[in-house]
Amino acid sequence: MAEAADFQGSGPSPARRWLRRTTALVAGAPLLAGLVQLPTAGPAHADGQPTAKADGDAGSVAVAVDSLTPSAPTDGDTVTVSGTVTNNGKQTVTDAHVGLRLGAEINTRSSIDAIARDGDDLQGTVAPEIDDKYSEKFSKLTPGVAEHFNISVPVDDLDLGDDGVYEFAVSLSGQTSAQPWEQILGIQRTFLPWQPGEAGTTTKTTALWPLVSTTHMAAETGANEEQTPVFLNDDLAKEISPGGRLNQMVTLGKDLDVTWVVDPDLLASVDAMTGNYSVRDGDRTVAGTHQDVAKQWLADLQDAVADKEVISLPFADPDLASLAHNGTDVTGSLNQLKSATDVIHNTVDPILHVKPSTDFAWPVDGAIDRSIVKVATSAGADKVIARSDSLQETSGLPYTPSAARPIGGGTTAVVADDRLSTAFEGDLAKASSSTLAVQRFLAQSLALNHQTSEQRSVVVAPQRMPSGSQARAMAEALRALQGGTWSESQKLSAAAAAKPDPEATTKVPSASSYPSALRKKELPRSAFVQIARTQDTLDNFKVVLSDPSRVATPFGRALNREMSASWRGRADEAASFRSGVKSYLDGLTGRVRLIDKSETKLSGRSATIPVTVQNNLVQDVGPLVLRLTSTNPTRLEIDGADYEEQPISVSGGHSQSVKFTTSANANGRATVIAQLYTADGRKYGDPVTFDVKVTEITATVMLVIGGGVLLLVLAGFRMYTQRKRAAAREAENAENAENAEKAEKAEKAENNGSDGPDAAAEDPEAPEDSEDGPENQEGTDGRPEEESGARSRAGDPEQPSDPTPDTPAESADPSGTGERVDR
Repeated sequence: MAEAADFQGSGPSPARRWLRRTTALVAGAPLLAGLVQLPTAGPAHADGQPTAKADGDAGSVAVAVDSLTPSAPTDGDTVTVSGTVTNNGKQTVTDAHVGLRLGAEINTRSSIDAIARDGDDLQGTVAPEIDDKYSEKFSKLTPGVAEHFNISVPVDDLDLGDDGVYEFAVSLSGQTSAQPWEQILGIQRTFLPWQPGEAGTTTKTTALWPLVSTTHMAAETGANEEQTPVFLNDDLAKEISPGGRLNQMVTLGKDLDVTWVVDPDLLASVDAMTGNYSVRDGDRTVAGTHQDVAKQWLADLQDAVADKEVISLPFADPDLASLAHNGTDVTGSLNQLKSATDVIHNTVDPILHVKPSTDFAWPVDGAIDRSIVKVATSAGADKVIARSDSLQETSGLPYTPSAARPIGGGTTAVVADDRLSTAFEGDLAKASSSTLAVQRFLAQSLALNHQTSEQRSVVVAPQRMPSGSQARAMAEALRALQGGTWSESQKLSAAAAAKPDPEATTKVPSASSYPSALRKKELPRSAFVQIARTQDTLDNFKVVLSDPSRVATPFGRALNREMSASWRGRADEAASFRSGVKSYLDGLTGRVRLIDKSETKLSGRSATIPVTVQNNLVQDVGPLVLRLTSTNPTRLEIDGADYEEQPISVSGGHSQSVKFTTSANANGRATVIAQLYTADGRKYGDPVTFDVKVTEITATVMLVIGGGVLLLVLAGFRMYTQRKRAAAREAENAENAENAEKAEKAEKAENNGSDGPDAAAEDPEAPEDSEDGPENQEGTDGRPEEESGARSRAGDPEQPSDPTPDTPAESADPSGTGERVDR
């Protein structure tokens, strides 16, 4: 049915205000009569109902409703309420009892909000108790002591009227020594949805079930072939272990008809845990031990989503609002969003074995403005999940319109209902808080259904990372809703494709309308600047590697994580993570570097200067270009110019030197700069600067050296001629001695005569003297004349130049401090 406009913040309708006043008058009339009739007694209702405490506070007794089952009863059911009452006052409460109270039907969603807001306020209207037999009595309530109660009542005895939402309250009545009359000392209001039969028109409800977590993996990986992943801590293992938050999300969601919304980063992180992984522990890393837990969680998740709709967020759930407000003017920021989107199918499909939808973008809390929508759709999404407190109705519709809204440019805003979506925020660790949240959610859903006879599509988009208690409350509410009679489940894609309400607003708010509380938690512009610089360093590094994928993948995903919406409210942790990624990358790039050089001494007109490149990575690097530049080419030239470039590649774990030819033109120091460049001409790493001390050889020095060389040559020639003359004299003396000996023998033979016994007979076979003379015959000692002459010369007096060698011996002393270059 149609009703007055009912939006967040609007007051109760005139009919409701009239009903409250009438109820107050009806309840007050017996009290006035009792005061007149019994002036000496404590105030009491004529119909036996106690009065509410006059001071209007929450009461001295706290009433907690821990359980209300069934949450949405139907005909024939019995409603059971259990909980505790605790005396928070200083006086003992006597003659106390817990009773149930059923109020009038609630006709608007805003009235539900008002009652929930003042659920324990004694100043508000208090409905009468139902039959006294449905109560539990306590003789006394001692201060500080909690007493348990459990009351059951058949639905038929509640006398519920038409279908709708009813106020349902549990109260504690009693008296104290200071006020010895029965009065209401504590109350807790909640709601009882009543739809026993099938509704004439059902609401199509889409519930999102988010699997999102914080960042857990570092950019760092092991140096081994497998690149063992490193985790920042062991928190993810706790979340997926039995009883952990994410473990409960999977276990609870498995039996619900929901649309799963997953972050690929979470899936990739758990998948990495199924193998070898390390965990940071202070300044060291230790081996991870939760492989079995990770495998089991993934197996359970695969089973849970096997036949369900799965929506994938971009990798690491980037903060779209922060990017839109602070990052679009930083070069490369939008490319980060695109890379986070492109990696979805390489992550979700292989792990979950389902094909996810990538058509949806989900800004934080569904808060949008025009810039957020523009950024959200820049990576390919054409649907934006918003929330009704952001895209508010301005046309005065008396009902909540369907979720789908065309907002221009082919983009559809899927507007989640803010009341249903925020029903499970806050601390729901206590059973009483969880029960109140469930009943309020169901009451809002039924009230929405009763607004009009037109069927509508409604979306519930809860907080991204529900706690375990919040997840349990959500699951309880959705089970009751899906088992009820006024709602039917629907996929998110169907809700987005539903026919939009022509009267619903489609105007996207401006940036000035973005909530200030959310803006304060955004990533600052400096974060996007740092991300861009790290990306530039990574791009420069990849091109020099033989296997760039070893750094492109881990660092690319780390940069996506730096933009995650999970950093909201954790600015210090976000800054620390960004700095850690940059420091680790700088450390890797620094392993490929130029070796520092000391001053080099250059003596001569030309020489070669070696420059060494060191590679401490496990993989080869190259091609790189090494450039050596002279800052003073008039004094020192590199290969006849200002500089020279040479290509270089270095194997992993090795060093390699490159030699540059230099030429000196003048004396003095010349500064030289060595710098590595990538193949595309960008500088790589830090330069190495060193001095070359040039000592030029002048003309005068050359003349002196030339004269000295000439003197050495002349001295050598003189020595040669002297030795030749000495050898000639020795040969002449030897010949003269031989001739004399022959003459002496001939003379003796002539003197002895031909008949003497010792006369020599003429030998016809005796050889004649050689034409060349005796110098060509063997020496007298049977050795060649050359050898004989050598022996003869050995006894000659020494020449003055013989003891001194031609050049001095090489010094064995260490070189000076300067580095000498090759010549």
